[in-house]
Amino acid sequence: MTMELSILNAKNENVGKKTLPAQFSEPVRPDMIKRAVEVMQANRRQQYGADPRAGKKAAAKLSRRRREYKGSYGHGISRVPRKTLSRNGTRMHWVGAFAPGTVGGRRSFPPGSDKVWSKDINTKERKKAIRSAIAATIDKTVVKLHGHKLPDHYPFIIDNSFETLESTKQVFDAFEKLKLSLELERSAQKTTRAGMGKMRGRRYHKKVGPLIVVSGACKLVNSARNIAGINVVAVNHLNAELLAPGTVPGRLTLFTAAAIDKMEKEKLYA
Repeated sequence: MTMELSILNAKNENVGKKTLPAQFSEPVRPDMIKRAVEVMQANRRQQYGADPRAGKKAAAKLSRRRREYKGSYGHGISRVPRKTLSRNGTRMHWVGAFAPGTVGGRRSFPPGSDKVWSKDINTKERKKAIRSAIAATIDKTVVKLHGHKLPDHYPFIIDNSFETLESTKQVFDAFEKLKLSLELERSAQKTTRAGMGKMRGRRYHKKVGPLIVVSGACKLVNSARNIAGINVVAVNHLNAELLAPGTVPGRLTLFTAAAIDKMEKEKLYA
C-alpha cells in the first residue's frame, strides 16, 4: 500500500507531495523491533566482574581440633571461618570472615568478567525491524501512544531547505511554524533520578523528542544538536533504537525529501 505525504518548508507552506517508498509499507512488528533494540543495547554493554580474591584476603583458617592453640573447639560457636582480631592469653576474639554471609566475606556467586553480554541478529531480521520501525513513525495513532505532542497535519515530509539551517534559533523558529512547539516543551522536561544513579553520570531522566532524518552530512546536524531531545541522523545510519527508543515503536520522525529519495534510490534496508 503506497502513501503520499505533503512536503512542508520551514514556514509551514506546502511545497509539493511525495509518494513514500516500499520501506514505509512494512507491517509494524513490536516484537521484532524490541529484539533488534535489545541486541544493540547488549552489544554496548561492558563486561564487569568482582576481583577474584575479593573477600578472600583475610587469614581465616580456624582449627576445630580439641587441643589446638587458637582452636574454636568447645567454645560453642558455629564452624564458620574466622579471623583473630585480638586475644587475652589463650582466649581469642574472633570474627567471621571469608565465608558468604559474614561481614567482609566473599559473595556467593559474584559477577565474572568472562561473561559475554553480546547478542547476534540475522541481517534480514535487523533490516525488517528497521523497516517496521520506519513504518510506525507515519502511523499517527502509534506515535501518539508514544507520548508525543503532534500537530493535526502529521505525518508530513520536510523540505530540503531544513538541511541548510545554520543556527539553533532558525531550527526553533521552524519547529514553531510547524506547530511542534508543544513537543519541544515536552522533550525539554527532565526529572532527577532516584537512587545512586544520580551520582554516576546519569542524574536526570530525559524525554526523547523528534528524530530528524537527513540525506547526509549537513548544517542541521550542528544547529539542532543543542535542542533537548532532538536527534539528527543520516538516512543510511538509521537503526532500530533511534526509531524506537526504549524498544517502543512510534517516535515522532521528520524525513527530509532528499532522505526519502536516497532511501528509495539506494534501496536502503530493503
